[in-house]
Amino acid sequence: MAFTNVFLAPSFALHGGRVSDPRSIPLLSPPSDVVFRSSTSFSRNGNIIFASAYHVNAVGSASLKSSDNPDNVPMPIVLIDQDSDSEATIVQLSFGDRLGALLDTMKALKDLGLDVSKGTVSTEGLVKQTKFFITQSDTGRKVEDPDMLERIRLTIINNLLKYHPESSELLAMGEVFGIKSPKKKRNEDIKTHIQVKEDGPKRSLLCIETADKPGLLVEIIRVISDVNIDVESAEIDTEGLVAKDKFHVSYGGAALNSSMSQVLVNCLRYYLRTPDTDIDSY
Repeated sequence: MAFTNVFLAPSFALHGGRVSDPRSIPLLSPPSDVVFRSSTSFSRNGNIIFASAYHVNAVGSASLKSSDNPDNVPMPIVLIDQDSDSEATIVQLSFGDRLGALLDTMKALKDLGLDVSKGTVSTEGLVKQTKFFITQSDTGRKVEDPDMLERIRLTIINNLLKYHPESSELLAMGEVFGIKSPKKKRNEDIKTHIQVKEDGPKRSLLCIETADKPGLLVEIIRVISDVNIDVESAEIDTEGLVAKDKFHVSYGGAALNSSMSQVLVNCLRYYLRTPDTDIDSY
């Protein structure tokens, strides 16, 4: 089936009328200063190494230490928000109270051809949330390309693994690029949920919760475009090993009817299904 221009809204437009192959997104290189296991098993054995307390992305070394209790490692969260600001893509990052100035993360994002300004830093309990406002350097507009949105997400996670290697046990990329593999097995312990909700007469809200993996966003957009459904905006939320994504979608300028909703759910169910994972659509 031919690809359609899946993004109609100026805030989230797809250039060229098709989504590129997610395999074309370069996988990030393993951190040069972190030694990780070559095994592809989910073993949790091995020692934790710590990020340097002298690095601008690190905080005091005492707060980086991780005991044998995995509950001591906070949940890493990367949220990409396309809805809240009409001019900029908002990225919110949290990892307990362990994040430092994040200057290297900002530099890595700027190396992608982006303008990055650091916004607010807020604290909720023991969790410090850092917010960035991102625009494209060449246009001054928010990021519209799903490939670039995925690059942003993977760049942030890569830097998190590099400067906070203890986060690897709670991130999907930690299996390959981390020093400690996740305890949860993606194909066994994380179920997929897909739901289409009413969101007014002109659009519907597609909610997807599934195991995270590199290229997931691009593939989801590809599936949506294959059935000629338009994506107007999105919220991309990575919480540890789980991707919790929301898409405002429409078909022919209107909300999805029950038949189109079922077609979309079935297509996504087929793509997201793995041999050992139960799929719950509700």
